[in-house]
Amino acid sequence: GIIINPTSLYGLRNPDTRINANGAIVAPGLVDVQLNGAFGYDFSFNRENITECLDVISQGILQQGCTSFCPTVVSSMPETYHKILPHIGKRPGSLQNGAESLGAHVEGPFLNPEKKGAHEQACLQAAPNGFDDIESCFGAGNLSRFVAYMTIAAEVEGVLDCVAHLVRKCGVGISQGHSLATSKVACQAQANGANMITHLFNAMSGFHHRDPGIIGLLGADYSSISNTKYDSLSPQSDPRTHSAADVFYGLICDGIHVHPSVVKIAYASHPAGAILVTDAMGAMGLPDGQYKLGNVSVDVGPRLGLDETTRAAVVQGTNILAGSIVTLIECVRNFKKFTGCSVVEAIDAATLHPAQMLGISSRKGTLRYGADADIIFLDDDLYVQQVFIRGAKVYSVEGETTR
Repeated sequence: GIIINPTSLYGLRNPDTRINANGAIVAPGLVDVQLNGAFGYDFSFNRENITECLDVISQGILQQGCTSFCPTVVSSMPETYHKILPHIGKRPGSLQNGAESLGAHVEGPFLNPEKKGAHEQACLQAAPNGFDDIESCFGAGNLSRFVAYMTIAAEVEGVLDCVAHLVRKCGVGISQGHSLATSKVACQAQANGANMITHLFNAMSGFHHRDPGIIGLLGADYSSISNTKYDSLSPQSDPRTHSAADVFYGLICDGIHVHPSVVKIAYASHPAGAILVTDAMGAMGLPDGQYKLGNVSVDVGPRLGLDETTRAAVVQGTNILAGSIVTLIECVRNFKKFTGCSVVEAIDAATLHPAQMLGISSRKGTLRYGADADIIFLDDDLYVQQVFIRGAKVYSVEGETTR
């Protein structure tokens, strides 16, 4: 179902159902553009039961108010992409399917090994042969058919020159992350068509006043940077734009990945670009224990340096963070607390902004007429009370769940 203008029906018919929101906040369904896994499943690890993996996660996050998302695959071997991507492309949301898959987010493998984070070193690649290497890695046709966007390190050999082709010919969004790119290289990637930064501040060079690197994109003006080399690549019909004002950046607001005061600084510098992401892994929704992020073993539990009630996911035997275990609505609550922003601004960062980044804001992240009827009711403290997908009721706080 979609949201329609009720004036078009005046005098023709009465509503089939009236819903009393009881004073709740009515908001668009949440959109998570970086979700590695949840409920014991991982999109990179569960290769043999990937459809079951998608089903369980889609149903589970829908109960939490997340009505659409990008299944995220961390750096993997080519055969893994060839096997998994056809199963995690776009899939409509419904009572049967759960939350909508907006297409995959492939985080890697064209990343800087020095900023690999929890990614497996053996899977990382360069692209000395340009786009041929990228297409070979993911499989011919898989990028345009199944991938919404890709995280790359623009300084890796051969990658920067592929950005415009990926955006304009394949229709794949480009995000920068796991990178040591200089400010100059990062700005060139944005001028070529990149429009996103993956989990800002994490797995990238730190901010420096002489060369702020990727972080400097929040204040950069790259609109005058020449990209005439790519003028022969005619843009696809895609509402995504790539001007200096359209830099988006992901923030993991679990209170661990980014300090609250740093979240506040980032938001103050560029509020229209903030996108809340979970970067959640398989332990989200489950107790402490050992889990997988791709082929990497992960420990989940209280961590040294954090208070005893704060749980985190780290690469086994290290203190390297390996995704989060936070839900997206928790990120919304934390973001409002960390920044002091309004309720509307906090919700926008998990609805409208990710939809704008993906170029789908006419149908997701909004309550405008014509948009998909993915709707959530929230109480004043931003806890989910009811969830609807395509107009069908999924969940209510009173305990009613429809499958």
